[in-house]
Amino acid sequence: MGLDTRRPLLLVDVDEVLGLFMQGFGRFLEDRGLEFRVDRFALFQNIYRPGEDQHLPVDQGKIHFDDFFRLGCGDMEPAPGGAEALRALSEHANVVILTNAPGPARMARARWLGRHRMDYPLVLNTGPKGPQAAGMVRQVRGPAVFIDDLMSNLDSVAQSAPQVHRFQMVADPRLQPLAPTAPNRHRRIDDWDELRQAIEAAIL
Repeated sequence: MGLDTRRPLLLVDVDEVLGLFMQGFGRFLEDRGLEFRVDRFALFQNIYRPGEDQHLPVDQGKIHFDDFFRLGCGDMEPAPGGAEALRALSEHANVVILTNAPGPARMARARWLGRHRMDYPLVLNTGPKGPQAAGMVRQVRGPAVFIDDLMSNLDSVAQSAPQVHRFQMVADPRLQPLAPTAPNRHRRIDDWDELRQAIEAAIL
């Protein structure tokens, strides 16, 4: 990957951190005659047929999810301030995008990042992110930061690489009050300008 071992490392998630995934996925579902209701901090349990009270079966929801990554994940708005914050941080740190996405989505995801001026090294992961993050952290001598919206990934990194500074970020205002959080374990900041300042204080 060509990391500069002398610089800090910043590992950043995409969905609900750099991009407003739920909004884009919701538009994709609407085009298929479905509804995405932000009732809870969940994915498949928020997909409904119009007028129905029971969410779509999870296996059907996963089909639409995979289709979105293949066909529609380029239709996603960037999180306000994210690209600008990364550009400033990249002057002092290695920036790596660490995202959980299906393999066929790599090119679409890379194109989306490039189009929104976030053309940094991209690593696709499956499952908990701790082991992958720990492997990259071992490649640098400086401090490291991990940013994600999901508690499961933050906890995984805490277990695999406890020395890493961890921040929870939830970019979509609709999801912010619904997202599980544990500020005693992972600092929560949902604004990119404030988050950039906190990261700078942690690694510079």
